Amino acid sequence: MSDRKQARLRRARKTRVKIAELNAARLTVHRSNCHIYAQLIAASGDRVLASASTLEPEMRTRMPYGGNVNAAQEVGKRIAEKARQLGIETVAFDRSGYKYHGRVKALAEAARAAGLKF
Repeated sequence: MSDRKQARLRRARKTRVKIAELNAARLTVHRSNCHIYAQLIAASGDRVLASASTLEPEMRTRMPYGGNVNAAQEVGKRIAEKARQLGIETVAFDRSGYKYHGRVKALAEAARAAGLKF
């Protein structure tokens, strides 16, 4: 594993320990060069309650390329809608060790604008 990935995973581990203390549902983000993924994980950490990504067929028709800020905003809106349908309003944001910048920031702000609180 590269040093950059190890450093990111170390940062993620520190964040996840803090989130576990909060005992709240977790909105976790993963990004690759071409796509972005968001999952809503139960407070116990054992179940994925909802997920959204740029790989979903509906998203692929609207967004041909999933590796930009516009695609991240769409994923943020979609995961917030799914959370509201489940009755979840408050989550803890887990950025998986990524900087709060660019696509990760766009996803978070779109989810907030769509009604999620974190």
